[in-house]
Amino acid sequence: MNSPLTYAAAGVSIDAGDELVRRIRPLARRTFIPGVLGGIGGFGALFEMPKGLREPVLVSGTDGVGTKLKLAFALNGHDTVGQDLVAMNVNDILVQGARPLFFLDYFACGKLDVDVAERVVGGIARGCELAGCALIGGETAEMPGMYPEGEYDLAGFALGVVEKDGIIDGRNIASGDVVLGLASSGPHSNGYSLVRRIVSRAGADYRGDFDGRTLAQTLLEPTRIYCKAVLAVAQQVRIKGMAHITGGGLLENVPRVLPEAVCAVIQRDAWPRPAIFDWLQRAGDIADGEMHRVFNCGIGMVVIVASADAQRTIAEFALQGEQCRLIGAIEPRSAGTPGCRVVG
Repeated sequence: MNSPLTYAAAGVSIDAGDELVRRIRPLARRTFIPGVLGGIGGFGALFEMPKGLREPVLVSGTDGVGTKLKLAFALNGHDTVGQDLVAMNVNDILVQGARPLFFLDYFACGKLDVDVAERVVGGIARGCELAGCALIGGETAEMPGMYPEGEYDLAGFALGVVEKDGIIDGRNIASGDVVLGLASSGPHSNGYSLVRRIVSRAGADYRGDFDGRTLAQTLLEPTRIYCKAVLAVAQQVRIKGMAHITGGGLLENVPRVLPEAVCAVIQRDAWPRPAIFDWLQRAGDIADGEMHRVFNCGIGMVVIVASADAQRTIAEFALQGEQCRLIGAIEPRSAGTPGCRVVG
């Protein structure tokens, strides 16, 4: 007779899942902010709407980390991709002026390695602390046969709130406004399918020296989270529009917040491009247009303000610890021209 089957024999360990919940509970608790009701482990996460808002509008976003995960698998770099996950979500909802309230994560694997999952969730918790939001729940899915050994997938969901009359939608952007850029920490979480192809073609060693660090450390540097700085600056100056520079680079993301009658003209030499982008372009023989369409090239967030507010805005961002530069201008757009051009 066949022996009785168990879930563990089928490849799913309930005990491992329980152990992960036990380990991550204190990580999540560190992120709790006013509004969190209950804790980790319930069927649903509860969050009370912040008090004092007149016409609150909820803003939501969902995203993943993409093929940057392939580097994490190959290089045992599981500590930072969680911050990437949070950043990709909260920076997106920030563009509309939303303050992130809470975050949910989805971690899926073929076989649960509790130590690896704890490192990933530790990064998620750090990202939530940087964003000022709470990690109040998520899902860990162990699915034998769905993923190669040692690999996993990540997805996240962020929810924020903004006053209805404080929504930043770009509708009042006009010719004569200026384009400011906030420095990125590197490629962030975009273009890594091309990055990995370039590294392979160049025969580069991920553990070799690159600008005082290893190439692996440079490429695994987590995505910068701009929430606290932008929300603080928005209390001092009127931000007319913002763009999170993710997949599609400067050329595709900036036009998403512009009225059809205008375009953004960005000066290529207006900011110092990090060395990693120069190396990627050189090693991959990539055209300028492709670089600006795939990578952030050193600008992680674009902020558009009136010309009269430019210097004050730059100074306010400096007080928040962000490198902000004047990188371009808003000009009239004629028929058939792109919404964003990088010149110089």
